[in-house]
Amino acid sequence: MVTLTAVVHREEDVYVAECPEVGTASQGGTIEEAVQNLKEATELYLEEFPLDRSERSFVTTFEVAKVAGT
Repeated sequence: MVTLTAVVHREEDVYVAECPEVGTASQGGTIEEAVQNLKEATELYLEEFPLDRSERSFVTTFEVAKVAGT
């Protein structure tokens, strides 16, 4: 079992989920559905292209200046 990251954002009428460690993406009508679809897509991907765990990803944040008008 390996733990991966799901980054989810809304695009119009669907949620898009992406896995930055692997590069897979999927979508769904709800956040839960998008993540479940991402899990399935990632499992299928990893069957063909196993994950090299010698390099671990990490998540961080950063700030940018606020753009006028937003």
